[in-house]
Amino acid sequence: MSFFRPLATAGLLLTSLTVAAPARANEVPTPLEDNRRITLGYIEIAYELGGLLDPNLQPGGSSNVRPNWFVFAPHASQTGGQGMLGTALARRVINAARGNPSLSILQALDRVGLFGTARLTLENLTLELVLMGLPLDAAASLASLTTAMHWEALADPRTFTATASRFAWLYWSAPGFLPLDKAEAVVITLERTLHEGNLAIFTDIGGSARIYLDWRRELTGPVTPERVLTEFVLQGAVPQEAQLAYAYAVAHANDTPRPYEIESLFPGMHWKSLLVAAFALYEEARLAPTPAARDALIAMGNNYVAWREQHDMAQPVFTPAVAHADEVSRSALMQVITPLLRTYFGTLEWNYADYAYNQPDPDGSILTSPPTEYNWATFWDRWTGILYAFDQAYGVPSALWAMPEPLVDPTEG
Repeated sequence: MSFFRPLATAGLLLTSLTVAAPARANEVPTPLEDNRRITLGYIEIAYELGGLLDPNLQPGGSSNVRPNWFVFAPHASQTGGQGMLGTALARRVINAARGNPSLSILQALDRVGLFGTARLTLENLTLELVLMGLPLDAAASLASLTTAMHWEALADPRTFTATASRFAWLYWSAPGFLPLDKAEAVVITLERTLHEGNLAIFTDIGGSARIYLDWRRELTGPVTPERVLTEFVLQGAVPQEAQLAYAYAVAHANDTPRPYEIESLFPGMHWKSLLVAAFALYEEARLAPTPAARDALIAMGNNYVAWREQHDMAQPVFTPAVAHADEVSRSALMQVITPLLRTYFGTLEWNYADYAYNQPDPDGSILTSPPTEYNWATFWDRWTGILYAFDQAYGVPSALWAMPEPLVDPTEG
């Protein structure tokens, strides 16, 4: 999941999806257009699957039943979209500077269109990057990548200094000779990473859920976990593996901590089998005799889906086997933004900085802030943070049903 409240709260007017996106015949969708489609697709699945677990749930309504993975998904997609908005603003700074270089930090930041407290943080980060040797417009464009993020984390001077230093390193390591080309390489890397992850997860997991719900709708007779395990066909899944994962989850749903080291539990398992097991667990939860039993089963299903999401779909995006020649290191870039990650799960805020401060200090040094000692591109740093977010959200399940409004690019038109 990765992981923002609309930027209008920081002074930018972001148009919500109240009308259809402008027609662009014969053109490939932009990352933000894909993000809008994906967020809406997740919302549709969330209500359809959520209605199975809570028969009282109505479209557009709310539920106090523990949310399934697909209720989290629209919010995570929204976060990715917010990150893409940051890249759109950074590119606006770069494009304007190509024909008209800024003469001051204020002029450069006026092109971002940000106001209020967030503007001050952006000015400070831009100035710090300039002092580290970056040209003015390049510094402003990189700093503007943080506009959609938890920029409040930069109030810790240790986080601020580490973030600036890492941005500067990325700039100097970027391909290209001209300053704006180097800055654009950083921007391109973030946009592609967020876009590719968004597409990969939705295509795989969202697509599997749509196949499942369509299969379920056409099924004759009662739907049971056993029928899911034996009759539902998902390409790549192995029925015996799905049955093994399902049986383990039912037996250990009430363990503390909840099982989460999935690869060590089922070495060599094809991870599509986990998705089949998760759908069976959601069906088992629907039939559970008590709310506590239901919620425990939903949580196990969520862990299976999230493992598939993060281990098999997101990880290759963050650490690709072959790097793009026009990009900077994706892993290094994710390390820069890790302390600034934030997701609004409806009315509930989760941010990585709070998570990091609540863990044992990785290096034990007061000279470094804990959030800067993690990297979202590192699987276990990401996985444990996501499990922490799940546990927070389980305490206020209705909060997640305040669904996000998909975003459009404010720089278009």
